[in-house]
Amino acid sequence: MEGMSSRLFPYPLVPLSQIKPAIALTPLDGRYRESTSSLVDYMSEPALNRARLLVEVRWLEFLCEKRLVPGLEPLTGRQKEYLEEIVRGFDGEQIEALGEIERVTRHDVKAVEYHIQHALERAAEDSELAALTKLGPAVHIFCTSEDINNLSWALCLHEAVSEVWLPAARELQGQLEEMARSASEMAMLARTHGQPATPVTMGKELAVFAHRLGRQLRRVENTEYLGKFNGATGTWACHNVALPDVDWPRVTREFVESLGLEFNPLTTQIESHDWQADLYADLIHACRIMHNLATDMWTYISLGYFKQNLSAQGSTGSSTMPHKVNPIRFENAEANLEVACALFEVLAATLVTSRMQRDLTDSSMQRNIGPALGHSLLAIKNLLGGLRGLDYNPEIMSSELDENWETLGEAIQQVMRVESLGGKAGLDNPYERLKELTRGRKVDSAALAEFVRGLGLSSENEARLLALSPRTYVGYSSALAWGEF
Repeated sequence: MEGMSSRLFPYPLVPLSQIKPAIALTPLDGRYRESTSSLVDYMSEPALNRARLLVEVRWLEFLCEKRLVPGLEPLTGRQKEYLEEIVRGFDGEQIEALGEIERVTRHDVKAVEYHIQHALERAAEDSELAALTKLGPAVHIFCTSEDINNLSWALCLHEAVSEVWLPAARELQGQLEEMARSASEMAMLARTHGQPATPVTMGKELAVFAHRLGRQLRRVENTEYLGKFNGATGTWACHNVALPDVDWPRVTREFVESLGLEFNPLTTQIESHDWQADLYADLIHACRIMHNLATDMWTYISLGYFKQNLSAQGSTGSSTMPHKVNPIRFENAEANLEVACALFEVLAATLVTSRMQRDLTDSSMQRNIGPALGHSLLAIKNLLGGLRGLDYNPEIMSSELDENWETLGEAIQQVMRVESLGGKAGLDNPYERLKELTRGRKVDSAALAEFVRGLGLSSENEARLLALSPRTYVGYSSALAWGEF
């Protein structure tokens, strides 16, 4: 292997680009492949070609079944099985065979068409299948490349989201719900603007994320996956000339819907990708919620509310400081969610624009859907691993509450307001009086009790306030953590 030169090194280097098997360029297919490989079945180039084969084969079967074209008859069971095997048996050998064709055609969809025709030619070797050889001219009939591509991308994306991304995101939501219930009674000091605020429970805070994420996942689940099948400029022009007695809008709607997609009847040569922009907006929103979760969990760890389980997080925290256990999974998730959101954003912004009838920017752009999903999937798995590697530290939470009795000032003020509105004298300016007592000062239980006893409140309200502590001043937190709302 001939060496390569480099400005950085004073000697020839082994060219890594020539090492076999090939070294991955991106971390998704290298360092993180174990976490993201499930997307290969749906979002890789071979997966796209397999979907193209499926659409072409199903269209050929559809035409035969409906007898829409003179000379095409319904297929026998064995003939259908043979055609389906073109898709089902698309393995490494077939991927290479298709690649050889594309190296000649320089056109991906045309290569798929020829690949199917070659398979039909091989059917001549079996007398029961020999009639399939006559179907060669019918492959890709009445199709433009984008008819095949838009349906294939929709199928691939639908499967990737429903079979890989959503299950992982639902698992994360379920983990948050489980943690919320287990910590439903675990009081902690809340922070607004980073400052001590009305206490909550850890369970309630985690339930907020579970609730937010669940709402967004329902939007992703309800995505409309659209497809078009109306020819070179969206008018079924050649269809109408060749077979004017066929109701092509109705027929192609039936075909698109038979694939499990929604029919888009009004397009240019390309499907407009608006549904994709909607999906990516929803995915961005979900990723931003997860990003917020990652940064909050990082902060809770920093505050000591959680202890990190060494075996779950990794044995080495810092290369020089052996006492450290870094929250690397949450930091990894944060970084990958940023990359995912950036990719989803550019996909949504770019795909909805095409010059006149058609340009090929979307062809290149859509090949980045897999990386966008991959970075978000990697983040989800890191969040799951990070959450599972945490142990609660209620002692820290309790000690912090004990140091912040001034947070009860809010409750005292509201009781004063209620009694004042009811006609009780001497309870004016409650906010200012509590501000004078608590702002910028540490107030202990004794000082607050003295203040409450001097207000002249009703015995019932005075007793309620005197019994209150930062650990019990959590409102409906427990019920909220259990979803009781």
